[in-house]
Amino acid sequence: MNNIPKRADDILNLHINGFHQYIFDDTLHLSFVSRNFCEMTGYEEDELLDESRDSYALLVDPKDLKIYSSLLDKVRLQKEASAKYHLIKKDESLICVLDTMTCIEDEDKLIVSSYLTDISEFETDNEISLPANENISYLEALSEVYDKIFEFSTSENTVKCLYCDDLSMFKQFKNIPMSLDEALDKWIMNSVDKSDRETVRSFFADFRSNRFCEPVAKPPQINYTALASDNVYRQYGGIFIKVNDSTGYFCCRRIHESSEVEELKNQTIRLKEKMKDLVMQFSDGLAAFELTPEETVKPLYASENVGEFFGYSKEEWLLLTKTYTPWKDFVSRSEASYEDFINFLKKGEEEFTYFDYKTETEKRIRAVCTQKDLYAKSPRYVVLYSVDEKVEKSKKEIPENRNVSIRTFGYFDVFVNNKPIAFKNKKSKELLAVLTDRKGGFVSSEEAISYLWEDEPANTLTFSRYRKVALRLKNTLEEYGVSDIVETVDGKRRIVIEKVNCDLFDYLSGKEEYSQLFKGSYLNNYSWGETTLGELINS
Repeated sequence: MNNIPKRADDILNLHINGFHQYIFDDTLHLSFVSRNFCEMTGYEEDELLDESRDSYALLVDPKDLKIYSSLLDKVRLQKEASAKYHLIKKDESLICVLDTMTCIEDEDKLIVSSYLTDISEFETDNEISLPANENISYLEALSEVYDKIFEFSTSENTVKCLYCDDLSMFKQFKNIPMSLDEALDKWIMNSVDKSDRETVRSFFADFRSNRFCEPVAKPPQINYTALASDNVYRQYGGIFIKVNDSTGYFCCRRIHESSEVEELKNQTIRLKEKMKDLVMQFSDGLAAFELTPEETVKPLYASENVGEFFGYSKEEWLLLTKTYTPWKDFVSRSEASYEDFINFLKKGEEEFTYFDYKTETEKRIRAVCTQKDLYAKSPRYVVLYSVDEKVEKSKKEIPENRNVSIRTFGYFDVFVNNKPIAFKNKKSKELLAVLTDRKGGFVSSEEAISYLWEDEPANTLTFSRYRKVALRLKNTLEEYGVSDIVETVDGKRRIVIEKVNCDLFDYLSGKEEYSQLFKGSYLNNYSWGETTLGELINS
């Protein structure tokens, strides 16, 4: 037991699924067994901790000894391994277990931690599935931001440490499920400062009651003081990330005292804590990606919605995760400009607008980077998350008589009662320009796509983008009380020329009073306007 930290001793004796430890030196023998392991096998602790023999190997069903031996070999080489086999209990009955082992070096010996899950009830011939690579990549990105990451499972009533530093007491039982209630009670009583214990207890009680899983819930955050690995009380910040209805990540990090470091970290913490608002509502959009000093980017993870924010299909995004792409190319399809992206990297944080395809509404997405140095000499990690608070927007006061004016000669702009419409989305403004250029004729989805994304074919992804752009245009016009200037029939759209004043329409009317409107420039914002420009010049 001298290899187990004193403060960890109590935790290891909780109801961890069949937890035990081996020591590899000249021989292999058990050095620790939990109460739960004894109950699972039916043996007493003294019977199992017999250093004269490998007591555990005697429990393995003889037909599964090769599996068990192979597992030991793997964990020595890979430091982590998992396998399914059978154990013979003291009453000679068989149980099927999933054994997950982790290995650490301690001077001249190896210490292997193992925990067993009794899967007899679910025993099949299929291999046990292991965590998906994308989840591992996502956790790697989170580990760049937080000091410790714990997985809470309300369905299994367990908690396990997924990530921590080498000096942490939790290192000894990383990836080992522990009884949720007992582990929390022990940690709060042994580590959390007395003045914060009730606050912390209430915080986790809220998680247990699933209040944090409600769609409109604010990000669950907490600051508290607890013992650090140096046995000194330090201040920490923590937040919950919802993974699914029964699982969440509790991520925490030390809040440093240096004012300069504090300012930088607080920027990161604020955003990342809001970031979990997105993680709390996983479908709304979440991403993490790595930036290299060579100005390339490699996505680690993204929900479908965020992939679309960057302009990629799910299949295209998966391809991106296998290689490094230049920054400029990576953001070229998104509605955020390359300049916006560079400004974000300089500032370390930024907000952008994205479209939630499930609710068909615009929301805000927040991006945060782990370092503010634009040309850092080591990789940087970026996380995206939703900061939409679902607050009802106050409606603009709309005058009863609304006059819509459209300017096409020069740069395209639209005015309502002489005040310009502030389009929040560049593509929705461009769509209105396309409809204006068609002079009242209907424009199909395919035709509009050929204008809005000139270098891309009409496919599932571009049709999805177009639907969002069209809905954004509709919402913007409604906001200004002029939605009736665009008519939609069977998916085709046109501008209702009778309801707008437009310099192009006036000029083409042939009336003498409008003959001087055209000065040789037309829709300077858009390259596709050159076709009509040529017609105007030659007319």
